[in-house]
Amino acid sequence: MSVVNSFDDVSRSDRWAATMGGFLAPDDVVTAHADSTASVGIADWEQEKTGINRRSREEREALLYVPGATLARGAGNRALVEEPDPWRTCFERDRDRILHASSFRRLAGKTQVFVFPDDHQRTRLTHALEVAQVATGIARALGLNVALTEAIALGHDCGHGPGGHASEDALSPFIEGGYDHAPWGADVALASLNLCEETLDGIRNHSWSLPAPRTPEGEVVSWADRIAYVCHDFEDAQNAGIVTAERLPEIVAAHCGTSRGSQLGAFIDAMVATTLSTGRIGMTPLYAEALAAFRAFNYEHIYLRDASVAQADAVIAVLTALVEHFIDHPNTIPGVPESGGLLAGEAAAVTASVTYVAGMTDRFAFRSAVSLVGFDPAKLPQGIDR
Repeated sequence: MSVVNSFDDVSRSDRWAATMGGFLAPDDVVTAHADSTASVGIADWEQEKTGINRRSREEREALLYVPGATLARGAGNRALVEEPDPWRTCFERDRDRILHASSFRRLAGKTQVFVFPDDHQRTRLTHALEVAQVATGIARALGLNVALTEAIALGHDCGHGPGGHASEDALSPFIEGGYDHAPWGADVALASLNLCEETLDGIRNHSWSLPAPRTPEGEVVSWADRIAYVCHDFEDAQNAGIVTAERLPEIVAAHCGTSRGSQLGAFIDAMVATTLSTGRIGMTPLYAEALAAFRAFNYEHIYLRDASVAQADAVIAVLTALVEHFIDHPNTIPGVPESGGLLAGEAAAVTASVTYVAGMTDRFAFRSAVSLVGFDPAKLPQGIDR
């Protein structure tokens, strides 16, 4: 066995520590690297050196985006009036708020298809990132507002509870009209961010069963969501040995290929080509049929297979037990005062309980079920190894 030379570690640490304050250059500017030569010119038209600020980019949007694209204006259309940001457009600001939101970070611990995903299986977070990549690629090609598209895509699943779509079945009995992750994300999970109405509308209505989003950017995200999850859920299931490419519907294999890259490319190209030629955001019937066949295949062979149904039943049992526990003990919910807070069983306690449980990651929910309500660990949802 070889022994690492400790001098190398000390030397590396010393070098790292020496960079803490940066490096003072001859022009009295501190740089990140001792040998940095990076520099940029100052635009002639900005005599006061204001840079490419928000106003400049808003003017560029008006010139570059196609008619019908959503333009950023000032601080944006928000429930609570704010001052405009000097550098970011209102939709860039929304995107940044979502990226820093705890509800977005917690998507890393929430099920996409498999609970306890291994290193290569998707989570809700990686799904959101892939939707954003697909959606912004389409929006950029069509001349739509990329920042708004990205904000909607990143935030679209922030209303999902732990354990995947089974959480909606578990939480629906406690919410009048049922629990739907799309409006819940816009109206509850992200409500504190004071996002622009266009962003919230895209998040609230990204599911195809809901009214259409009011912006073309929101419509693009609706398509990108389905394109992304159909392709990457199949890839995850294929890697787990659940399905094989040979079983794909003929229309998918023939027109979209058998790899995730070729499938994404085919659907994205179909959307861009159709929209550029017709002005309507969508696909030709051929590729729409292929996407529908792909989704139906996934439902039959992945989402509704016996193991997935058993996983969903276990998730429902866990979350139901947790919500009922917190309805009876609402003042144990973090942030609720122990005295003078909520009364057990009242409507406000039910809402607070659902909100708290819906925000949990899978592991936290499952641990809480065991520690708080004595849930049998043997009956918890189980992951799948590749």
